[in-house]
Amino acid sequence: MSDYIICMDASGDIIREAAMENSIAFVPMEYSLGDEMRTSAGCEEESLLKQFYDGQRGGDLTRTSQISPFMYEDFFKTFLEEGNSILYFCLSSGLSSTYESSLLAAANLKERYPNATLLPVDTLAATGGIGILVERAAENRKRGMSLQENYEDVKAFVPHLRHYFMVQDLMYLKRGGRVSAATAIVGSALNIKPMLKIDENGELVTVDKKRGNKAAMTSLFTFFQENYDPKVCSTIYICDADTPELACKLEEKVREAAPDAVVRRTMLSPIIGAHTGPGMLSMILAN
Repeated sequence: MSDYIICMDASGDIIREAAMENSIAFVPMEYSLGDEMRTSAGCEEESLLKQFYDGQRGGDLTRTSQISPFMYEDFFKTFLEEGNSILYFCLSSGLSSTYESSLLAAANLKERYPNATLLPVDTLAATGGIGILVERAAENRKRGMSLQENYEDVKAFVPHLRHYFMVQDLMYLKRGGRVSAATAIVGSALNIKPMLKIDENGELVTVDKKRGNKAAMTSLFTFFQENYDPKVCSTIYICDADTPELACKLEEKVREAAPDAVVRRTMLSPIIGAHTGPGMLSMILAN
């Protein structure tokens, strides 16, 4: 085993088995549910996530806070002091300033630990997109790739990632400035489900609107059919914000259409869920 640690944001989603098998470390991130501040350290228990999304449904406001360079330094120094280098997968720079903060931390830590290396990766991704990259990096490490070789490989793979998802409650997009107040009110009244993607710059954009869950689910499955390429990557992440019935239906359709696909099902991290609201459903793959 190569002597470097693989680390990811708590904003990413990865199945617990893959995280444990590959000793993935998580940079903790803070979020709130109502007046309560919490810390996510990755792979949250399902009961805790259901409590979070039930709180949102009950009217609790949710928000997140950025990771500062100092917080990064404090977290990473434990590994560096032990002589380990780090390959770190960060939330998209198009969605957060955490990547910039991690670069500042890496520069400061290099002065204090010149014999170890911290390489942050701007994933241009979120949720299961980060999971796909981390699983790839873990397999690369098992095959003996050096830190630098692995870094170059996953960086080259980033443009292949595709994220597509539906949102149930437009009010969360309104709070984040993604839609206007008028659009949110009218859309909610008409049962409009926005369809969004993360674009090539790692930014969140609305690409379509569907009326009702049935039309939105059809759109998600069509996205799968048009983009799935097992020659590039057979792993698919289906992440949901406590809407298991829809996630199960989507998984069934995917497995029927592509029996050899490696389908990963996870509940959405509260770090992302704080901004998308309950009922969000995503399809993430690479081509």
